[in-house]
Amino acid sequence: MILKKASSLVASLLMAAAVTHAAEVTVDFSTSAGLIRPLHGANGGPICYRGLVDLSGFQAELKLPLIRLHDVPWAGFEAVDVSTIFRDSQNDPAQPENYEFTPTDDYLAPIVKSGAPILFRLGESIEHTPRKYRVHPPKDLKKWAQICCGIIRHYNEGWADGFHHDIRYWEIWNEPDNKPAMWTGTDDQSLDLYEVVAKTIKKQWPRLKVGGPALANAGSFSNGKFNPSLYTTRFLQRCRDNNVPLDFFSLHRYSPDPLEFASRARAVREVLDSYGFNKTESHLNEWNFLPDSNWKPLTKAGQGVMRDQWLARIQGPEGAAFDVLTLISLQDAPLDMANIFTADNQVLGMFSFSGVPQKSFYAFKAFKQLMETPQRVKTPVCSARQLAICAGLDSTGTRASILASSFYPSTGVPEIVIRNLPWKGPVAFELYLVDAKHNLDRVRNGTLSVDGRMPLSELTAPAVALLKLSPLK
Repeated sequence: MILKKASSLVASLLMAAAVTHAAEVTVDFSTSAGLIRPLHGANGGPICYRGLVDLSGFQAELKLPLIRLHDVPWAGFEAVDVSTIFRDSQNDPAQPENYEFTPTDDYLAPIVKSGAPILFRLGESIEHTPRKYRVHPPKDLKKWAQICCGIIRHYNEGWADGFHHDIRYWEIWNEPDNKPAMWTGTDDQSLDLYEVVAKTIKKQWPRLKVGGPALANAGSFSNGKFNPSLYTTRFLQRCRDNNVPLDFFSLHRYSPDPLEFASRARAVREVLDSYGFNKTESHLNEWNFLPDSNWKPLTKAGQGVMRDQWLARIQGPEGAAFDVLTLISLQDAPLDMANIFTADNQVLGMFSFSGVPQKSFYAFKAFKQLMETPQRVKTPVCSARQLAICAGLDSTGTRASILASSFYPSTGVPEIVIRNLPWKGPVAFELYLVDAKHNLDRVRNGTLSVDGRMPLSELTAPAVALLKLSPLK
């Protein structure tokens, strides 16, 4: 009886130890892993609701590597879309007076001032209305291509009282496979549109990067195998067989799984290479957290409390941890650019309707601060249910940063083991958190233990932690 009680006690203690012990993650600062890649691009500029909300200061903090212009009217500004710039398709695209550039000029101005490069989407914004107004195939593809050329000349060559913004990326249309919200025509018509416009632009400006088609569904996984969609294969076949320019291939994905984006990037890279597009860039230029793979809260049937609760997950601590885990996992993926949707105050944006930064903004701010120590060092590969880590050093070897995402619920206290920092002596640390109570606030500072262990008792999923290290002065 006593032995039985003793064995039960031992078993209970072992179970308790298993529950309270969290996996440790080792960061080795002596092993280089290249540079931390600036994949924190976004959709949407800082001016919203016709100037009633100006997010310029916040966006400047993020130092976004690329801003994609799409769905601008949804932020309350009639700009960017071809139909808003060239309102009457019967007019002559060679005449400057037939364009209305001013609203788009004003929309681009603060983006240009911030220094962020621009990807200009040539096409239309999404239409969720029963009646479709502007997402129809152009009646004259060659004329529509010339209108696009007029837009390029205005923003890159100063034509029609324009500018010299040197916009390099020009994307043709958006989600032609998302019917009828983005395209009311046939697949053949959208393939024709891309071919005519891409060839026209590249003939006049060979150095510009032309691409697309910004697919809503590039393909799906089945039993671990990626199967490209029919539109993907038809598009790549058309570009290959007809020598259609494709400087970058763009796709979109919203997912409940932050690790899926890296898997998709690898799969898409293989598909591009198999069609001979080895030098074509791969852009994931719309992505975000999609809780439970459920779009219903964004429909009319989901308006109200359901939508509020859904957005609270996307814009709250869960979304922040998701965003950082995504950015970390993409570091080793064959992807050239990623753009979250969005960095403005749209329904999926980083900001509230009133312009208040949400947790997702602070997640991106934490990643930007990580990039201030850009020399990436070796960390464990991201895997499901584990603490995700990315770490770096500055060029002088006197500052280090570790960014961690705790997205998946876990038991116990996560612990980081820090090895081989490039300086000798005591190490000072500062710990910052993004969680339900903190917006990248410093929650602890002190001196690192002699054995280099750093328990993160404050890090309870979902949350993001940024650890800054420096020599103790």
